[in-house]
Formats: sequence, structure tokens, C-alpha cells
Amino acid sequence: MSVIETAGARTLAGHTGAVNSVAFSPDGARLSTASEDRSARLWNAATGELLHTLDGHADAVFAAPFSPDGFTVATVSADLTPRLWDAASGRCAGELAGHTIAVFGVAFSPDGSLLATTSYDETIRLWDTATGNCLGILRGHSDIVYGAAFSPDGSLLATAGGDGTARLWAMASGDCAHVLTGHAGIVSAVAFSPGGEQVATGSFDGTARLWDPRTGSCLRILNGHSGAVWSITFSPNGAMVAAASEDATARLWDTGSGMPLRTLEGHTDSAFVVAFSPDGAIIATASSDMTVRLWDAATGRCVRTLEGHAGAVSALAFSPDGRRLATASTDETARVWDL
Repeated sequence: MSVIETAGARTLAGHTGAVNSVAFSPDGARLSTASEDRSARLWNAATGELLHTLDGHADAVFAAPFSPDGFTVATVSADLTPRLWDAASGRCAGELAGHTIAVFGVAFSPDGSLLATTSYDETIRLWDTATGNCLGILRGHSDIVYGAAFSPDGSLLATAGGDGTARLWAMASGDCAHVLTGHAGIVSAVAFSPGGEQVATGSFDGTARLWDPRTGSCLRILNGHSGAVWSITFSPNGAMVAAASEDATARLWDTGSGMPLRTLEGHTDSAFVVAFSPDGAIIATASSDMTVRLWDAATGRCVRTLEGHAGAVSALAFSPDGRRLATASTDETARVWDL
């Protein structure tokens, strides 16, 4: 393991496979990475020091988010078995057995009491994070379930499916409340607005959609992209929604009217991920062109290009205070950039 200091960035080296995800702890002090090398790692976000290596998975690890209180890390893997880890010690606190094919997506409920995992086995499982017990299996999708997002109040879970639908599940009963139909391709991404009034979906059909979670009705179809939508997110104030696409651009729309606001052009290959800074002033995009770009959210102007990765940049995350950006790459490293 090594930390390589370059101008404005620290390179976190040590993984021996592509790094699939990166996430900050809620207090911004630690960073998690998940890798094709069958491990996750926890790092000091300020210094880049390796704190713990989370070993035990038998196949690629796709994600390693922190719980809302920062005490627990959850990992999901192609080995079928999610795991819970003590974030302070790095010890495995539980293996969550039940899925029958690779587990790709993971989300903690806002209060941290539930963990949702999504799988190639077409199901979502809900787990009690205190006991590791499976509380329910959500069935209804007829293809891979790519991801999940809880509503801000924890009452609903939204899931994105390879069957071309998204679904909304009522957590009180475990029942499917609404099936969101209309996309003509895989639904690759799903997100709730900060206030929970809207759900956004992105699809391989090149569109994004806004939905009313109370009724399941489609509010807006957001056109403009000429390739698959990989990522979707709301601005912190909920006024804008952004999508990143295979067409090498990200686009912004007004969530009230659905009108296009800005197109972020500059990448030379697929834009995989888009994220707003915590204050909503900056947008970051990550691309297979090996760069990250920072954009002024108000004008759409590119204000900085972050270069240094030697492979596609597959994930990124802002620190909670917005002062750092972490990136993950197929070059087997993560980087922490000072903003």
C-alpha cells in the first residue's frame, strides 16, 4: 500500500484490481473503496493512510457504503453474500446469506436500521443491520436489479431493473406500491429528490424520467441524451436533476417544468457518474476518458479538469463538507482531490 502525493491529490494505491466504488464516512474522516480484487479498504481521507483491509469475499466487491452513523460498512459482491463490517476495527460483523447470484446494489435506510441489497437473482433483500437477519425478500422484477434508493423518510424503497421498470416498495408492508413503466430499455439508475416529492430514473433508452412516488405516475420525460443514461441525481435543493450518459455528456433539467437547462460537454468518452457538491454549486462528472470534470452548476462552464488516472474513472464522491472529491478507477487506484 502506498500514498502518492501529487499536486492537489493523493493516490491511494494497494488494490490489485479495478476499483469499483468510493464513499466517504458521514463525518468525512474516512473513505471506503471496493475492488475487483475481492476486498474493500478503509482509508484516512485526510492523509490517505490505509486503516483496514476488509478481506473475506471470494469474488469482486462492487460497493462499500458507510451506514448513516458511520459505525458500519456494508459490502456487496459477486460471491452472492453481502457482509457487514465494524468500521472502527475492520472486523466482519456478519455474512448475509440468501441471494443466489451476484449482489450488485446496496443501500442503508436513513436511520441505518435496514440494509437493502439488489441482485442478479432478480430480487431485493431487506436485512436487519443489528442482527443480520433477513426481514423480507421483494420479488417482482423479471431481470437484474441494478440499484436501490430509500426515500428520505425511509417509508419507500425505489429499485431499478433490467426489465425496463422501476418499482416502489412500501417498507411498512414489504408490498410493491407502484410499478413505474414507460422506459424502453434497462433502468440503470434511480434516485429520490431531497424532499421525497419526486423519483428520478435513468435508462439505457437514453431518457430520464421524473415520477410522483405517491401515485406512481410519470411527471416528466427528460429527453436530450443520445446514449444510455448511467447515473442520475438531484441537486441538494431539489430544483435540478442531472444525468450522465454514454454520449459523453451530462445534462441538467428543471425538476418543476422538465425543461432542459444545460448540457455539460467536454468529455471524449462515456460519462459514467454525475454528482452535485453538498452546496449544489459544483457538479462533478467521471468518464471512461480517464478524467473527472468539475462544472459550475449555474452556468454549465467547466471550471477544472482532474487528470491523473490511467484508466476509466468509474465512481466519485464529494466529502460531506465539499472540500474533497474522491474518485475510483479501473487503474486499480483511488484518488482524493483537494477542491
